[in-house]
Amino acid sequence: MPSIKILKYHEETKHHRHRMARSSGYLDWQNQPNPFRFYQDTDRFELPFLKRDPDLPYLDLYTPSQKKSCPFELASIAAFLELSLALSAWKATPTHSWSLRINPSSGNLHPTEAHLILPPILIDSAGIFHYAPFSHTLELRAVIPNVLWKKLTTHFQTNGFFIALTSIFWRESWKYGERAFRYCQHDVGHALCCLNFAAQIHNWSLTCLYDLSDEEITTLVGLDRVKWDSTDQEHPDVLCWISPSHKTSGVHDLPQAIIREFRLLSFSGQPNALSLKSIIWDLVEDAAQASRKQRTKTSATALRPLSQSDVKKVSIPATKVIRNRRSAVNYDGGKKILAEQLFAILDKTLPYPNSTPFNILPNLDHIDLFLFVFLVENFAPGLYFFIRNETHFSSLKKAVHQDFTWNKIHPHLPLYKLAEGDYRIQAIEASCFQNIAGFSAFSLAMIAPLPQVVQTAPYRYRQLFWEAGIIGQILYLGAEAHGLRGTGIGCYFDDEIHDLIGFKNNTFQSLYHFTIGHSIDDKRLTTLPAYHHLDRNS
Repeated sequence: MPSIKILKYHEETKHHRHRMARSSGYLDWQNQPNPFRFYQDTDRFELPFLKRDPDLPYLDLYTPSQKKSCPFELASIAAFLELSLALSAWKATPTHSWSLRINPSSGNLHPTEAHLILPPILIDSAGIFHYAPFSHTLELRAVIPNVLWKKLTTHFQTNGFFIALTSIFWRESWKYGERAFRYCQHDVGHALCCLNFAAQIHNWSLTCLYDLSDEEITTLVGLDRVKWDSTDQEHPDVLCWISPSHKTSGVHDLPQAIIREFRLLSFSGQPNALSLKSIIWDLVEDAAQASRKQRTKTSATALRPLSQSDVKKVSIPATKVIRNRRSAVNYDGGKKILAEQLFAILDKTLPYPNSTPFNILPNLDHIDLFLFVFLVENFAPGLYFFIRNETHFSSLKKAVHQDFTWNKIHPHLPLYKLAEGDYRIQAIEASCFQNIAGFSAFSLAMIAPLPQVVQTAPYRYRQLFWEAGIIGQILYLGAEAHGLRGTGIGCYFDDEIHDLIGFKNNTFQSLYHFTIGHSIDDKRLTTLPAYHHLDRNS
């Protein structure tokens, strides 16, 4: 049974004090995968850079806009990519430099690739392109006959374009071994959130075609017509349709007849080899197979109405927050944040109906947040639960330690105090002894009813981690908007955090950790512009 196999994968890739999840045990720097994919022997099109960032306020990322949508032209699609998947900066020492991106990634390894299906804006016909963030270019892989493109726009009853996300597992397993499949899914969630916010800036609507199968996405972007070099293979994740917000179609699939026509297309380009040699992690491949998605007919459950809370407002451009997002590597363990900042950051993780970014997939409300609070003004240090899904309240209350108090802290936010005290050491130890988990203002674990969700739909294992990645991206931007910094933590002792909460079985599982506070910058590093390495203007 696929559900049993994916749960087995999750169990076998847990970290324990006495046994970490299996990996190579060292970093083979000579074999580190290239973080940039190129499709060789393709026509490449340079994309223009924004000369002036859009002036959308940060808080407007989360609310529907009544403004006129940007036109679907080369400049706006280039800006959409620049504000979602492009480079954001370079960090440098006297002897070494490395790039950062708008979309965060575990270990800065970036397993996520993007492919676009565009209308006739670069060539005389519609086409299928791979996006290369290093050069901010589109690589033409296939030409789509205009008659086929017409069928697509007729199906959606509006103009628009597609973007697909894929994952290269090897980029993560090079460092993280068998746990890499989890981290690749986190990164899909981060990227999806980035895409949705970039669409919001343009007043476009981004909808995941979540009824499609993995095989159909593979066909649509031509992954089945590539000669892969072993572990360099790209695995399909999700295909999204982007259209004017005022003409959202509500369609989440494509007709089989159209997909059959894509099978007849001729694709060009051979992907560059990423490493000198390949190492296949069988458990990662098994997890991918067990969670492979078939075509579905999803009946989405409407998100529960939530009362908008009266939280601290910030006035800062959305693009400034998006471009400046960084992962903190060190925190000031004595500097507090305001309680209003904590409330405002948590508020944006709530799945309000029809709000960005929780409107792109159904049922993005499986995760609740278990908090360690350390340094918040006029706020007792201790353990807290932030209940994103109110239907989980009773089952969580029964599942945790029975001496937890469950005192509601905020009149509008579902934040409950469980126990007061200094839990800094427990937070650090549970997150693989990483000091960032305990010297921030607060940290958290993302908790989900994993077995229940995947029992009848194993592919939703991936979507749970996408949800965690989406929440993580919201936390990143929320921290940045309030003058703080966040850090995603993938290394933690799974069952140790469960024991701390009081779980007696596997009904609830932790999927991702995160920490936010006042960061301490490394003065030894120099920051360089994102595209300083290109000859053209950046």
